Amino acid sequence: MEAARKRGRYGHRDSTMILLAYRHGLRASELCDLQWHQVEINTGRLHVRRSKKGTPSVHPMQGDEIRALRRLQREQEASPYVFTSERGGPMSAKSFGTLFERLGRRAGMPFTIFPHMLRHACGYALANAGHDTRALQAWLGHKNIQHTVRYTELAPDRFKNFWRD
Repeated sequence: MEAARKRGRYGHRDSTMILLAYRHGLRASELCDLQWHQVEINTGRLHVRRSKKGTPSVHPMQGDEIRALRRLQREQEASPYVFTSERGGPMSAKSFGTLFERLGRRAGMPFTIFPHMLRHACGYALANAGHDTRALQAWLGHKNIQHTVRYTELAPDRFKNFWRD
């Protein structure tokens, strides 16, 4: 996100895209398809529509996300899409992938990074924070829990407090 902020005139948009993709476990296509009617800035809720037949949900947003979205709304041209390209249309998932890969190199990452890594990072972060598998499944929009267990089976505190008196 820091590398995105330093990138130039679209740095705020780019860092906000990374923040939302990570916090909400969004796929690149879900992020790029996000429209303003899905964002309730005043109540701090994000209506997440999942691709790949995933389960839609409503997520709470944190203060930094709300502030970033308010600023983005003020600074960019009016559009139904939250994240727009230089020409004012919706950012494409492919363009976001290219941008994210470039930002990874600029940030000094020793390997190539892809937007889907943000989704996985979200799953692992929430599992490591102690959230149960069913809640994680709902957050990520997985229809099948088998896609969710990969995050919880590696959580270091998985068995913490099992036999606590």
